Amino acid sequence: MPTPLPPAPPSGTRGAVPVLTRMARAALVIVTVFNALSALAGGIAILTGWLVMPDSMLANGPFDSFVWPGVILLVVVGGTQTLASVLLLLRRESALVWSAVSGFGMTIWIFVETGIIAGISWLQGLYFATGTVQLVLVLALLGVVGWMPRAPLGRRRQTSAS
Repeated sequence: MPTPLPPAPPSGTRGAVPVLTRMARAALVIVTVFNALSALAGGIAILTGWLVMPDSMLANGPFDSFVWPGVILLVVVGGTQTLASVLLLLRRESALVWSAVSGFGMTIWIFVETGIIAGISWLQGLYFATGTVQLVLVLALLGVVGWMPRAPLGRRRQTSAS
């Protein structure tokens, strides 16, 4: 079962969640929301023709037009980033799993995109970095890194035994 996110501490107990955990969670929310908005805007811009790119960029790839790349960016990359953002904001148990999935999806998207267009821009570097940062923050919140203590991360469901 995935490890959930930290609950908001009760008023007057800010120290209940370690500072590093709060900072990592806040950074993960910011990066994930940024990636979601960027992917959604990019997908819409490609599909509506607002962002026009030369067809020569598709010469080495499987696509004849930018329609499918736009759909993939909007639905797959933007969709998983949006889902992860919502789950993070709602502090759901599955938020870290979806944050990892969306971060990994972002890095794969950029890796494949640079291979298809046979080039790289600073924007691709930025989005590869933000996807990587998402993955690192998930690992930190899971307590995988030595400098971040593992802490209970989300709302615990009340059972009849509790």
